[in-house]
Amino acid sequence: MSDWKLESWRAKSALHQPVYPDAVALREVTSQLEELPPLVFAEEIQSLRKDLAKVERGEGFLLQGGDCAESFAEFSQQNLQDTVKVILQMAVTLTYAGSCPVVKMGRVAGQFAKPRSSPVETRNGESLPSYLGDIINGIDFDESSRVPDPQRMLRAYQQSVTSINLLRAMATGGFASLRNIREWNLESVNGTKLAERYGAMTDRIHQALDFMNACGVPMEAFSSLQGTALYTSHEALLLEYEQVMTRQVDGAWYDLSAHCLWVGERTRQEDSAHLELMRGVENPVGVKIGPTATADDCLRISTQLNPDNESGKLIFICRMGAAKTKEVLPALLKAVSDAGRKVIWVCDPMHGNTETAASGYKTRNFDRIMEEVIAFFDAHRNAGTYPGGLHLEMTGRYVTECTGGAYEISDEDLHHCYDTQCDPRLNAGQALEIAYQAADELRRFRQK
Repeated sequence: MSDWKLESWRAKSALHQPVYPDAVALREVTSQLEELPPLVFAEEIQSLRKDLAKVERGEGFLLQGGDCAESFAEFSQQNLQDTVKVILQMAVTLTYAGSCPVVKMGRVAGQFAKPRSSPVETRNGESLPSYLGDIINGIDFDESSRVPDPQRMLRAYQQSVTSINLLRAMATGGFASLRNIREWNLESVNGTKLAERYGAMTDRIHQALDFMNACGVPMEAFSSLQGTALYTSHEALLLEYEQVMTRQVDGAWYDLSAHCLWVGERTRQEDSAHLELMRGVENPVGVKIGPTATADDCLRISTQLNPDNESGKLIFICRMGAAKTKEVLPALLKAVSDAGRKVIWVCDPMHGNTETAASGYKTRNFDRIMEEVIAFFDAHRNAGTYPGGLHLEMTGRYVTECTGGAYEISDEDLHHCYDTQCDPRLNAGQALEIAYQAADELRRFRQK
């Protein structure tokens, strides 16, 4: 990486970046951030790399989920705890029903910036700059809120500190122990067939733990049953923030704002400043791969971000829609596999299935989301490659943002609890349905 420098991204094409009106204020904030402690540690990133190398070899599965965009106003211990509960529920479902260890990663503690399809939002004939995420500007539709404010980076950092402290406490403080598996259940799935199925599974797991204990093998002998690793991730979109959080540790560079970063579909172009910054860090890096991606795109990105073809380094997050997954993904799998490139393939079934309901709400249809998940597994079965994970926009709350699922949410139901900052999310029940389907697909894949 002799040609890479911390600021070499500035010579590249930096799309979807805010224009701060006060350059002096921006420098003051970035100088403050440079002096603050890292959010994560290099050793944790190295551990994640090892875990992801197992996923790449087909010995694990990556579950990545959380809010489309984190909010300053909606942040609370309860909301974060509910999201973690769903991730733990999904992970134990995949582990038990799919016979596969799960790497758990949240879209949390940094997922504050969002690229937008248009730089301008118009309501009732008035046009203002688009909302770009709480780390950049405000969601309120008024002129002062939509001005990019660098002070928001400091607030995002502080909220991320709190989130990571809570995650670490939940991961190692007993909350994530398998003994508490019944307590992970959420009211949002109570009384459904999902709750019955999950309850039956938890009963069997408790019986197994009791059997182990009766045989003289206490659960305390297995640290993996008493806690877990909960990794953080977000889109590396706001380059000013990502640069100041990139630090040198033992001669290597790490983006210490998160364990894992990804580059979006809109910012992965050939002359991308985002890819340039990410190619210099030791973190595992994801890249969103949409329906227009070509084999040459995938090979170029693979060589750029992982020139030494290391394990556990590069994640391709496919977001194509079900039809395009069937049409486009097989050729990409073949090209990357034939070239011998080491890649973890992950399915993001959310972003290729966004639509506007007749009621005017942006939504996603659960059946189409599920169809894309199944198409993703089918493509890998046919190609002889490994389906490495799921990437979901989801919440532990009972929101009505995606239609369909066990509660059969209709267009007319969307207004009941539509709270997203940006894109529609799966609620807890819908996310658990996806987990059961993925577990079934994994089991069939392994039995092939």
